[in-house]
Amino acid sequence: MWEFPLTCSSDSNGSEASEETEISVNIGGVKHILYGDVLNRYPETRLAELVNRATDSTHEDLCALCDDYDDLKREFYFDRDPEAFKSILELYYYGEIHMKRGICPMRFMKEMDYWGIDAEYLDECCISSLNEVQTELAEIAEKVKTILDDLEDDVRVTRGQKCQAFLWKLMEKPESSLAAGVIAVVSFVLILLSSVVMCVGTIPELQVQDAKGNLVEHRALESIETACIIWFTLECILRFVSSSNKLHFVFSFMNIVDFLAIMPYYVVLILGAAQLELADVQHAVQALRILRIARIFKLARHSAGLQAFAVALKSSFKELGLMLTYMSVGIFLFSALMYTLEQSHPETMFTSIPQSLWWGIIAMTTVGYGDIYPKTTLGRCNAAASFLCGIVAIALPVHLIINNFVIVYSKQRVLETTAKHEIELMALRAKNEAQECPESTKMPSQASVGNSSVWDSAGASA
Repeated sequence: MWEFPLTCSSDSNGSEASEETEISVNIGGVKHILYGDVLNRYPETRLAELVNRATDSTHEDLCALCDDYDDLKREFYFDRDPEAFKSILELYYYGEIHMKRGICPMRFMKEMDYWGIDAEYLDECCISSLNEVQTELAEIAEKVKTILDDLEDDVRVTRGQKCQAFLWKLMEKPESSLAAGVIAVVSFVLILLSSVVMCVGTIPELQVQDAKGNLVEHRALESIETACIIWFTLECILRFVSSSNKLHFVFSFMNIVDFLAIMPYYVVLILGAAQLELADVQHAVQALRILRIARIFKLARHSAGLQAFAVALKSSFKELGLMLTYMSVGIFLFSALMYTLEQSHPETMFTSIPQSLWWGIIAMTTVGYGDIYPKTTLGRCNAAASFLCGIVAIALPVHLIINNFVIVYSKQRVLETTAKHEIELMALRAKNEAQECPESTKMPSQASVGNSSVWDSAGASA
């Protein structure tokens, strides 16, 4: 039997009061003897109400507070989780509640609601776990809502809105149809092709001379580049037209990347048509052509792994900041020390601390170009110490960053799987309800997702 330390109250004469009010409760087969003076510390809870009504209430009134009641044994029966109840009892004896390891937080919250205990009595460590689960369930609900939004056919929308939604799914949701998947694959292939063409176009042997004798890209490569740009432009226009929130679309990061990927081509085309020959304009053209490398970031739109990597980096700013701090301190320290140690050598390569900072960066990152190196014994010892410190400074935060990536990627996979499972579960429930009530044959609406469906199934499946 699970036991807690007993406490005794004192009467006005100072003598210990007898534990005259006690109840016997059976929680899922586990029997507990509870005392009124302990339970009345929190009179708004179900147990406190039960002990106060145990002596002067009828059998029907007592059964309203429990699942069953035995008059002979004077024992209350509850069909609840006995392990969770052990945590519930901690409130009466210790003033706070800790969730036991392995208990689903959402199910435990339902247990607390049943026993009439507010969530404010949870310890801070348990509240953080509960918040994480609630955030995950909210994300699942959002994914389910998005899927239902794709499946539902609202008769109230106009034909133009239907066309706009169809076009948006075609351009943004490759999993929605075969045509959308083909468009995503074509876009992915053209991104790779344009990147390869950009690299190959810089090979001198493949370049040709124009009328002025300048080396330019081969005509075939320019044709491929033009075809890719036309596709990217058409894709961007269609996505903008089909977007329901034009302002959010314009300021989205990936859409800015798309714009930067196609903008240099048209700027160069306009400058070429204007026949400007100024040197500054030519430099600007070259700089704009370099901006074509931004299109490689378009791959993130079609790669779940790259998206997870971006989220992992965003969640690892603290670790990255620590690594940069360690590296900056080490670079400055070892560079200044190297300048001091090598200054007396007649053939020193460390003529100033700013110049030594370049060596410090190469040394701490263990790249080792060898263009600058120490020539004294103490300088070599300092270089060896900088190598070791650089390895440690890089290795320590890297594990945390990799762990964040694994967590983010696994979470994305789990969310997708759980959302699909939830849709199947909702469809099964709708089918069962349709068999019982033939007039209700519709697919569950979006509102049911946010209200109880995801939350109830999460607690039930734990």
